[in-house]
Amino acid sequence: MPVKVSVVIPVYNPGNHIEDCIASLRRQSLPPEEFEAIFVDDGSTDDTPARLDALAAEVANVTVIHQDASGWSGKPRNVGMAASQGEFVMFVDNDDYLGDEALERMYDYAVANGADVVVGKMAGKGRGVPVELFRRNHPRATVDNAPLIDSLTPHKMFRRAFLDRIGLRFPEGRRRLEDHVFVTEAYLRADNVSVLSDYVCYYHLKRDDGTNAGFQRFDPVGYFQNLREALDVVEKYTEPGPTRDRLFRRWLRNEMVERMRGRRLLAAPEDYRKELFTEIRGVVLERFGPGVAAGLQPTQQVVAALIADGRLDDLVAFAEWEASIASRAEPDGVEWDGGVLRVGLSAELASRGTPMTFPAEGSAAPLTEPPASVEEAVDWVGAQSVAGFQRATVDLLLRERASSAQYFQPVEFSRETVPGEDGRVRLVLRGTAALDPATAADGSPLGAGLWDVFVRVKLSGWTKESRLGPVPLKGRTAADAGVAGGRVVLPYWTTKEGTLALDVDTASKRLNLGRVTCGEVTITGDRVEVPVPFHVPCDTPLLLELTRGSGAAPAKVPGTLRPRGSAALLEADLPVADLAGGPWRVALSPAPDAPEPRFHPLPFALRVKAGRVQVVTVRPPRPTAGKRLVRRARRLAGRLVARLRARGR
Repeated sequence: MPVKVSVVIPVYNPGNHIEDCIASLRRQSLPPEEFEAIFVDDGSTDDTPARLDALAAEVANVTVIHQDASGWSGKPRNVGMAASQGEFVMFVDNDDYLGDEALERMYDYAVANGADVVVGKMAGKGRGVPVELFRRNHPRATVDNAPLIDSLTPHKMFRRAFLDRIGLRFPEGRRRLEDHVFVTEAYLRADNVSVLSDYVCYYHLKRDDGTNAGFQRFDPVGYFQNLREALDVVEKYTEPGPTRDRLFRRWLRNEMVERMRGRRLLAAPEDYRKELFTEIRGVVLERFGPGVAAGLQPTQQVVAALIADGRLDDLVAFAEWEASIASRAEPDGVEWDGGVLRVGLSAELASRGTPMTFPAEGSAAPLTEPPASVEEAVDWVGAQSVAGFQRATVDLLLRERASSAQYFQPVEFSRETVPGEDGRVRLVLRGTAALDPATAADGSPLGAGLWDVFVRVKLSGWTKESRLGPVPLKGRTAADAGVAGGRVVLPYWTTKEGTLALDVDTASKRLNLGRVTCGEVTITGDRVEVPVPFHVPCDTPLLLELTRGSGAAPAKVPGTLRPRGSAALLEADLPVADLAGGPWRVALSPAPDAPEPRFHPLPFALRVKAGRVQVVTVRPPRPTAGKRLVRRARRLAGRLVARLRARGR
């Protein structure tokens, strides 16, 4: 069978960090005979070569190529391409991993859209990834109609015939930004580029030890010389004008301005700041016309102007002001509405912990020359911000705690200008987000796990992100659990921060099923009815599991959750004739059709006596000896602390 995808993985001393990559390749939904994994060992000195050889001996679609160390990723990727047999080539780094359906989905998407390049949605664990690019699918994306240029890492799928036709290969040797050169040319010469945004295809990981190659301090002279090569590609395949300026703006913004801005600049050692500044200024003066910086956001324009004017000290002072700015978002109600969780919020920018204020009158006057002082720069940015109030936006994202996969949720919001002190004003964004657990993951249900709620405020070039909260009632549920798509979804406030999160199908005690009392259980003949603190938008099937401690086989009983006010009414017909003896403990699952339903225990049991069903209280299990000792130690420690405080120590 022809190979659809060749996955090329350059490898150098990854240690155990390669295991997630290997595991994700073995989990792929694309059949093993339809893809190959080519590991190119670039002179590793750890035990990775032996690990990979053992893998290749075990797995038929794995190939390992060993070569002398080349110093960077370009040559091993080229070697992998040369050995590949697939219709498409996918590049993966040895410390990252793929979504389980990534290869299948990306290949099918490429074929359906005739794409030479497919950009799959990314998630970053400890590192940034493009966000705006993945708001929606782009079947036919270009550098003009989508922010493709925001994603220049090589972790994409490329049609092998396209790469051969244009002769595109990675620059080799120990160098930086070889991926920028490769990917930029691919974007500009492809017949079609497709962006797949409704599934997380690629997971970028930052190692715990911070040893990813891309996170190492670099030599500014070599780095910006390599950057010029990417600019050369843009100049070769575009004409002077708006498109070229917009593409150049990506490097000015990401690789230069952002390094000379805010906390990033302040964190750099003073000597390193000067090195960076000197090289960055050289590129700015040498390669960028006025149209490049003019398209930046106001704060970025100020930084670019100060760079061009050679004013490093003022850049540091401006960075200190910008570093004080953050966003804050306060919740305004969390409640179920049908099958949708509606989250009210208000958000704004803050400076040094207090709401940020702006001049009452705005101005859209362009920055025609560098500001004379930092104070003048701050005033200009403030006036620009007011002029752009009507373009300010607020977004709500759900981010999975384990993988960092994130998804935008619909938000309806309004902008409110609030008078402040000294004639200045604040901008408050008030909105309501609609979280439908059945479709919240770009049209798919949320997976089981913990999901944190983030709010992003965009204004005048700032994109500030914060958690929703805090609230004073830490650790408590924000609303009753809801049942959606066979999963139990519990909104709650995190214990430490008091910020909003969702527990999808992992909670137990916090579901508050323990507050159901025996007096609320109604038995009519063989029918049982129990109010439970779940929200259901409509009649929802469930499965009861009745278990007896004697080792008898459990009884599975179908039932229904019916909406009843703010809760749900559990209804089921019991197999009375099969429930001899007992008592039978009761647990429910809202996923009756799942291969392995997850059951949630209820605080009562059922006993059949003389043909009648009785409700029996279930006593909580007695703590183990170890738990009793821990509790006693805590009590004694508490008493000792109280005595010491009383003595004034």
